[in-house]
Amino acid sequence: MRSRKRYGNKILIIFILVLFIVGCAIYYYFILGNKIRVIFNDKLETEINSSVLIGSFVKEIKNGELLNGDELIDTSRLCKKKVKLLVKGNNNKEENISFNINIVDTIKPVIDAKEEISTYVGSSVDLLKDVMVSDNSLEKINVMVIGEYDINKDGEYKLKYVASDSSNNKEEVDFVLKVISDANNRVFTTSKGFSGKVVDGVTYIDGVLIANKTYSLPSDYGNGLTNDTQKAFNLMQADAKALGLNIWLSSGYRSYWTQYAIYNNYVARDGQEAADTYSARAGHSEHQTGLAFDLNTIDDSFAYTTEGKWVAENCYKYGLILRYPKWKDNITGYKYESWHLRYVGIELASKLYNNGDWITLEEYFGIDSKY
Repeated sequence: MRSRKRYGNKILIIFILVLFIVGCAIYYYFILGNKIRVIFNDKLETEINSSVLIGSFVKEIKNGELLNGDELIDTSRLCKKKVKLLVKGNNNKEENISFNINIVDTIKPVIDAKEEISTYVGSSVDLLKDVMVSDNSLEKINVMVIGEYDINKDGEYKLKYVASDSSNNKEEVDFVLKVISDANNRVFTTSKGFSGKVVDGVTYIDGVLIANKTYSLPSDYGNGLTNDTQKAFNLMQADAKALGLNIWLSSGYRSYWTQYAIYNNYVARDGQEAADTYSARAGHSEHQTGLAFDLNTIDDSFAYTTEGKWVAENCYKYGLILRYPKWKDNITGYKYESWHLRYVGIELASKLYNNGDWITLEEYFGIDSKY
């Protein structure tokens, strides 16, 4: 009897065990076997302002399919962001599965700049003028120059551009500043604080071309009166004619070599000291600029004619100035010439007219006129 009972118990246990195994199999097949499982990438991280899809973080989905994998994630700010997956299981039911990603900034700013910058001794150079900096954060990035240089001493200076973003990503770019000593290309400041520059031997002060005893022109400079100068004369001549006055050009543009011949003839006749009071040496004549001309009779008597008086009182209205006024020969370097006009534009001419008490270019800009 006991053996039968024991045998029956064993069968019962085996039966229960079989039922448990079958139950587990059924549960796994129908329940766990159909449960949606999402396997994510090892790195749930992306850069700020990157274009990234929800599906790019999913390595595999078991027992289902991702419905919103092509949806873009908003990565416009640094944060830990919760993202929701919409998944349809094998049983056609849809589920939302959430996960977190980190939006980070690990990319350095990008500096776009020249590898070499050249300037002249004494110049005021802006090393950041043409530098462009961009960053994936889209924030405004400040860039600075690291290194030492002396703008008043020629040489090559090795410097760096350095840019950092708010996430402390830093970029450095090497460049070279060449400071060149060249009399034909330089910058300077006048005694009145005006900025002057010499470009290929031609001097400009506050944008105004200067030719006098101190500042010369290259021998190949000039090819005639400038359009603005010619137009100013034409308009002044027409207005004078309407008043019954007769003015004409007696001498306009002169080349370097024409002036060379004229000046040397005067030297041969009167000597260099005397010639220097009324005639310019080659390369120093305003006539070569194409901005100056002589009117009517090149003689002191022109100042006392009706035309000469009208010109002295009205030429500034056309952007023209009386270049060598009376009693200013110690400043301009030349004696009074009532017939010699120079184009500078109406704004500057009006200032130099000074209600008839002419101010010279030398006085206005604070420059000399001396050989």
